[in-house]
Amino acid sequence: MPRIDGRENDQLRPVSLATGYNKHAEGSCLVEMGDTVVICTATVLNEVPRFMAGSQRGWVTAEYGMLPRAGHERTSRGRIQSSGRTYEIQRLVGRSLRAVVDLDALGERTITLDCDVIQADGGTRTASVTGAYVAMMEAMERMRAQGIFNKVPVFDALAAVSVGVVGGECMLDLCYQEDSMASVDMNVVMTGSGKLVEVQGTAEGMPFTRQRLDELLDLASGGVRELLAAQQKALSEIGQ
Repeated sequence: MPRIDGRENDQLRPVSLATGYNKHAEGSCLVEMGDTVVICTATVLNEVPRFMAGSQRGWVTAEYGMLPRAGHERTSRGRIQSSGRTYEIQRLVGRSLRAVVDLDALGERTITLDCDVIQADGGTRTASVTGAYVAMMEAMERMRAQGIFNKVPVFDALAAVSVGVVGGECMLDLCYQEDSMASVDMNVVMTGSGKLVEVQGTAEGMPFTRQRLDELLDLASGGVRELLAAQQKALSEIGQ
């Protein structure tokens, strides 16, 4: 079936990753995936949560939120902040980033990634993971330049993308309308070396087969590779 915006089934929406978007934050990235726009900012503190005090290890965490008018209708700030979906997504972003950070080498520091959705059209959680990685790397590079690290304590790249089954066909990077029609909806977080960090997949109707799962993972893998290249390009332009 033809896609809403005319893309091929294995084609990402137009992607833009702009670093240095927030002049006050240690790292920041404005990520645009189609009509989904998220600003990700990294804050570095020389302390850790109480449960890690004295461990000589660092911590990476995240907070996620949507502006009241990021969607088609206004949502009150209180409702957004108390949403179970909000907590679920910020935990996803935090644990995804921790999967590629050497917390021992980070030392007793906390890096907090704030992911704020300016405009939502599907894939806000995957855009948040992808943009948060860039913001975190910008902050890490700044610390390395200051002599805090000899090398950045990150051992792999990281990005995320959505896939799904719409009208019986596997599709990459679903917009909101496609997502709302999907019979299978999946979010995939992968590393640069091709390892899976998280797979969130749900059948909205009939269960799906193992073969279909493999097709979706292959599709996601191709999309992640493209996102990793976009991240690398954005990070290579820091300081230019």
